[in-house]
Amino acid sequence: MSMGSVYLVGAGCGAADLITVRGQRLLRRCDAVVYDDLIDPALLELVPAHAQRIYMGKRSGHHSAPQAEISETLIALAREGKLVVRLKGGDPFVFGRGGEEMQALLGAGIPCETVSGVTSAIAIPAEAGIPVTHRGLSRSVHIITAHTADMPDGLPADLDRLAQLHGTLVFLMGLRQLPRIAQRLMAAGMAAQTPAAVLSSGNSPCPAAVRGTLGDIAEKACDVKPPAVIVVGEVAAMTLQSPRKAPCAALTGTDAVLHKLEAALEEKGVRTFCAQRSVVRELPAPLDLAALAEGERYLVFTSANGVDVFFKRLRREEFDVRRLHGCRFAVIGRGTGRKLREYGVIPGLCPAVYTGEALAAALLDAVPKGTPIHLLRSRLGNPQLREILERDYPVEDIPLYDLCDDGRTAAAASERLREADYLTFSSASGVELYFAAHGAVPEGTLPVCIGPVTAQALRRRYSGPMLTAAQATAASMAQLISERAKAEGFDMN
Repeated sequence: MSMGSVYLVGAGCGAADLITVRGQRLLRRCDAVVYDDLIDPALLELVPAHAQRIYMGKRSGHHSAPQAEISETLIALAREGKLVVRLKGGDPFVFGRGGEEMQALLGAGIPCETVSGVTSAIAIPAEAGIPVTHRGLSRSVHIITAHTADMPDGLPADLDRLAQLHGTLVFLMGLRQLPRIAQRLMAAGMAAQTPAAVLSSGNSPCPAAVRGTLGDIAEKACDVKPPAVIVVGEVAAMTLQSPRKAPCAALTGTDAVLHKLEAALEEKGVRTFCAQRSVVRELPAPLDLAALAEGERYLVFTSANGVDVFFKRLRREEFDVRRLHGCRFAVIGRGTGRKLREYGVIPGLCPAVYTGEALAAALLDAVPKGTPIHLLRSRLGNPQLREILERDYPVEDIPLYDLCDDGRTAAAASERLREADYLTFSSASGVELYFAAHGAVPEGTLPVCIGPVTAQALRRRYSGPMLTAAQATAASMAQLISERAKAEGFDMN
């Protein structure tokens, strides 16, 4: 077996799109990813389905795995011939222990490389409008750990000399040490009125931005939870931010929907993150393929997921699709039609309005009475379509698949939900999965539904204001959110 390789990849600090293009490419082709805390869950969606996902986070006070074990895991995976991405928050070589992991890999003879990322020492202050250097105020920046193992108080021995410099001091992993840091710096001659800030943002579970002075910052920031960045120096008083902010949308749904919505919204200037991710679970449906090949009949698909599951089953059971020559195909919308075309089948019927009622009306108008109709769809498909059709046709409602929560995205996003100005729902089952994971729509967040069926499902759970897209498409949802955000005065540039 040939030797694999390991890439230490910095994920950047915050949203998934802060990673480098090279880091994205490696994630898309890796065989295993070993990742830390504070990684945007959206990055894991880039990882191939076959790849191993191994969590080995290290957060203040809660070390999930010793450093030696992490290094041993990387070495073992590479010796299995795998391309391994070690995904680390910020930059691997800025207090990320990337150096220790690289030494271990080189010592074991493992091919390895570092792909830098944006460090929190620069990115988190910048997000708060603080430049770590600025002409006339700070001509240098010093990044300092507040956990020096060989010192009695955990602070660097040369902290007193750092206090004499006319630059910016940035402390990482120092929130619990903040009172001692302030005391040491003032004792070394730094003025108590020196501006200071405590910042926790990016993918932190408890974002915060506290401003003060060296003399009062410890008291002001006493309720901030780690991880946080501490900035000391004249630049800490600066706020280089637009008074208007870009809107933020929390997304729910399957990967197919999430990717379309994310792209459409971000093109319009809307920030996004995933609040709940659904995965398709194929059901052992009683699908008699031989019967479908007998005589004229209609096969009706109400989602791209149903099309995928149906044709994958044909392939698995080695069923010759040419035997379905007597079948006619109907779809509920263009997206489902496009998916059907990927399998070489042109839908013969698609309603102008993408709803179950419109699909039923189109079938009633086009299909001779008595023609067998097979609904190939989700287990939670709207029963109204079947009820309308079975008055005039023999209808078989076949639950091909179900949707279930992916088990990790919702938990990682729970604290970020309060950031969301909008919350999207793209299916009735997605509504149920969201409420099972989060329990409620956050106060001040406006839900946006893809269509009336989804809106009806949400109304059973939620009595507040909501929006429904004019068409059941990601593009229509994005347009609706964009128009609403502009009307509310958000920055859409």
